[in-house]
This record gives sequence, structure tokens and C-alpha cells, in this order.
Amino acid sequence: MGPTASGKTALALDWAQRLGGEIVSVDSALVYRGLEIGAAKPNAAERARVPHHMLDLRDPWQTYSAAEFATDARAAVEDILSRGRVPILAGGTGLYFAALLDGLSPMPEADTDARAAITAEAGAIGWPALHARLATLDPEAAARIKPGDAQRIQRALEVHRLTGVPISAWQKRPSESPPFPAQVLALAIAPPERAALHARIATRFDAMLAAGFLDEVRALRALPQLQAHPTPLELPAIRAVGYRQAWEFLDGQGTAEDFRERGIAATRQLAKRQFTWLRGRGGARWFDPAAQRDALDAEVAAFLE
Repeated sequence: MGPTASGKTALALDWAQRLGGEIVSVDSALVYRGLEIGAAKPNAAERARVPHHMLDLRDPWQTYSAAEFATDARAAVEDILSRGRVPILAGGTGLYFAALLDGLSPMPEADTDARAAITAEAGAIGWPALHARLATLDPEAAARIKPGDAQRIQRALEVHRLTGVPISAWQKRPSESPPFPAQVLALAIAPPERAALHARIATRFDAMLAAGFLDEVRALRALPQLQAHPTPLELPAIRAVGYRQAWEFLDGQGTAEDFRERGIAATRQLAKRQFTWLRGRGGARWFDPAAQRDALDAEVAAFLE
């Protein structure tokens, strides 16, 4: 586990090759087809070196829930274990880790009709107005959800509409998921100095731009399903860090330098949220991947003895 640009991918690849492992991605952007450069998705050569799971599961105009991830990733882990290999969970999406390792509180499944009705309302009055409505129905949830977070506003209103019970109350109910099918060694990978991570984020973002990130987003914008979508910026795939900023830039917002600065700033904000989640979770051993590589290898070796 760890913030974006902390070096998780390189470690996971190396361990998987040396230990007979397979990588299970725990990243909410990598489940979408077409999100390659900007999502730092493993390339063809890396996938040829090591089997990867939980990549390219949905098209960018579709959605994918944490509950779906937990079900699919658990099946992948059980398959890897059944073949005598080592599952290596690697990523930075805290909700996905929690759903897989801890289970989710029981909640009604998504309802197409309810979602369509809420989306139609949002088209008429806007998501901030629906956020205000949520604040009257479930103040606790509204306090956690930003007024522009369409996906979470929709889910909270959907659950209340279907059950009459606030989503915050559902989330406090104990999980009904079966225990995770293996012992887990939890490692938090992060440089101790935030400035070092910020430098890595800027360097990686510039490398993405040089590799053709904007062309990748242009290709996404050209997809008929996204051209026909009334609010593409509300889709989870397009809201991914970097993609939203690139989409807005290609819509004519700001200069190229403004886009670069906003993309880097959004990535830093993501890293900050990931740090907050990791500290709140507890139970993980923290390591600097650059300065403590030997200690990391020893920790993994001891766990697998």
C-alpha cells in the first residue's frame, strides 16, 4: 500500500518475479480500459514478466463499485493461492483495500431505475442541489461527501431512496463478508519526506506528458459512448486524477502550463488523502522504499518462511 508515485509497482514486480508471485492491482483507475499512460498502468512488457489481475475490467463510460472489486479480487486471490503462488496486492485505493481485506457493510445493490431518476434530477438542478438534499436526509454522509462528488452523492441518495435508511447508518453495520482467505503482511511504502514524494509526482507527470498522455485523453474523448454521454466529467474513469484536468484543458480551460500545474496539484492532493487513509488504518509496517529496501526484502522473506 502507499501513496501514488511511491514506488509500489517496481517493488511488486520484483517480488513477484523472485518469489513466484502474481500481482493483484488495488487501484480504481486501472480497472478501466483506455486509461494507460495517465493511470501508470503496467505496460505490455511488465505484464509479460508477471501475471497481473484486476486490470481492464470496465469501459471508461461504465462504473465499478468497491463491492464488485472485493468479489472479483477475492476470486483472483483464491485462484492464485490454489496454484501455489503468492498474491501480491499492490495499489493505493484505500476503499478497495478495505472492501477486500475487511469486507463491506451490507447494503442494497445498485438499482438502475433509481440511479437514472437521480441522474435526471441532477441534470435538472445540479449535483450541489442534490448534495443539499442529502444534507437534510443524512447530514453525516453529506459532511464527508463533497458537493461535486456525483458518484457518492448518487449512491447515498440511492440507498436512502431504496431503504429509507441513511447510508451512514448502513456503513456502521458489521460486515457480512467471509474472512480474507490468507494471512496478510501489510506494508506501507512511502518516502519519509513529503518533498521527495512531491518531486517524484512532478517528474512522473512530466514523463506522462512526454509519453503522449494528452493524445490518450483525446482518444478517449473521441469514443462515441463518451461523446454521447451528457456529463463525462462525472464518470469515475474521467474523474481520475490527471484525466479530469486533461479533459478540462482540452475543453479549452487554461494554458498548457496551467494544466500541468493543476494535474500535479491534484496528484499531490490524492497522495495526501492516501496518507490520511493509511495512518487511520493502522497495522501496516512503514518503509522508505529507497533507503530501506534490504529491510523490506527481509520483512517479506520472514513472512513467507
